[in-house]
Amino acid sequence: MTNAFQQASADCAPPPRTIALVGKYHSPEIAESIRLLARYLHERGITVLIEEETAGNVVSHLALGSWASGNFPWLGAHSDLAIVVGGDGTMLNAARQLARYRVPLVGVNQGRLGFMTDIARTEMLACMDDLLDGSFTPETRMLLDAEVSREGRSIVCNLALNDVVVDKGAIGRMIEFELFINGEFIYHLRSDGLIVATSTGSTAYALSANGPILHPGVSAIALVPLCPHALTNRPILVGDRAEIEIRIVHATDSRAHFDGQVTADLKNADTVRIRRSEYSITLLHPPAYSYFAMLRQKLHWSERPKEH
Repeated sequence: MTNAFQQASADCAPPPRTIALVGKYHSPEIAESIRLLARYLHERGITVLIEEETAGNVVSHLALGSWASGNFPWLGAHSDLAIVVGGDGTMLNAARQLARYRVPLVGVNQGRLGFMTDIARTEMLACMDDLLDGSFTPETRMLLDAEVSREGRSIVCNLALNDVVVDKGAIGRMIEFELFINGEFIYHLRSDGLIVATSTGSTAYALSANGPILHPGVSAIALVPLCPHALTNRPILVGDRAEIEIRIVHATDSRAHFDGQVTADLKNADTVRIRRSEYSITLLHPPAYSYFAMLRQKLHWSERPKEH
């Protein structure tokens, strides 16, 4: 389903008429932000919808009134865009849930790093004027489709915006797996696991494993080994149309993780197949947004040179 706000070009996008609010659960600070946003948007003539778990766990005790609430499919069918209040984890969950409905996402950061939630809480309401005036810039982010197969039968299917990770699980032993790309055998590896990351996920788990940072405009998938036994196994970048297959050769407690939020147990001979999803996510950034400025801030890179 494609809504009118998503279909229009960035230069002539009409102001959104219906906005969904999604927040991290059990947080008084986020509850207050949801309350402020809901009232502000309502006063601007916007129809406000609230994700049902957000409404049940965050909003109900704040006397917000009878705001309409529903699950993610319902929000996807009725919203022009969604504002996600929280950290990157909240954004990842909302992105996977709403991707098939092509609802653009705006992030208000109340987490720790906030690589995808780029509006500070202190600037939240001021930024809403730019959002409603159509001044935000859209940016498309790819997702991954992942499927776990056992004895020729699909047992798990999931989406990932950041990454799909196959690892050794709770037991401190390396796993053995074979990697194939587009059906071609690449290597047999003993390691703690493998991260398959999008450009969005390149600044997440993959970054801590010495993977490369990929600009969102780069259409590539990063394959980053976790503590490989052979030190010559280095991160590899492949095109975004590559089909990646991981075959478990030997493992005691291996698992597949999707965005670090959904987990599937793996057994010997299981196969994890990963490819670019047909769905993508549109993030809407405020006018002053800069990807590299965000990296400087979040990763504590050197300060910008002084202008003379």
